[in-house]
Amino acid sequence: MKIDLAPMRLAITAIAAVLVSACATQSGGSAAKAWKVDDLSKALAASSRPQADKARDADRKPAQLMTFLGVEPGMTTLDVIAAGGYVTDVLAVAVGPTGKVYTQNPPGLLRARDGANDKALTERMANNRLPNVTRVDSDLPAAAIPAGSVDVAVTAMNLHDIYNRDAAAATTFAKNIYATLKPGGVFGVIDHVGVVGGENAKLHRMPKQAAIDVLKSAGFTLEQESNVLANAADDHTKGVFDASLRGKTDQFVLKMRKPK
Repeated sequence: MKIDLAPMRLAITAIAAVLVSACATQSGGSAAKAWKVDDLSKALAASSRPQADKARDADRKPAQLMTFLGVEPGMTTLDVIAAGGYVTDVLAVAVGPTGKVYTQNPPGLLRARDGANDKALTERMANNRLPNVTRVDSDLPAAAIPAGSVDVAVTAMNLHDIYNRDAAAATTFAKNIYATLKPGGVFGVIDHVGVVGGENAKLHRMPKQAAIDVLKSAGFTLEQESNVLANAADDHTKGVFDASLRGKTDQFVLKMRKPK
């Protein structure tokens, strides 16, 4: 079967044009590496990302998140518990062809739901569509990810599940990510807001302060918080899969730093 590569070439050309624009020299003659939100939004829209991913961008605001976390072209990044790989695809665009993305999943998650995440990730990476992405199907620490090699790690809507099962395991999880990061590296944590004393395990939520405490206990410092995914209409009493809230929950975003 002959595969028409023309659309992919056009998408790559469009991304390259945006990258050149984003990295244009400034008045002092130095290259501007940092993304601007508008430039990254254009690159994400122009890329060969699945249309279903692009449809989710209005709620997930990937350009705002990546710029908040400081993801830049050429960086080495890690999508922790990537599931089907939505964030992986975003990172692949944000770091560009000179960067690297590790997409990591525990084997148990890949086997869950009849292997739905495994199938989704395999399809996402088919035909070498994401050449700057390395798939890591193992728990952390992983031999495929050298210790102290990652600039930015991200995990989205995962910490609550670990914490609600075992708070000590959540600290171990955070320490394992800490070990993968370079000194000065960033760990971005996104999760559903829960309330102290609420039925957080049942609702798949966690209090923001609980997340901060876990991450600090692993050695991270809190550098900044963002309300880019806040939703005042979510009163934190419904489960995150409720039809009225799915994809639109009130979420906290933490930028944690590994000290140099």
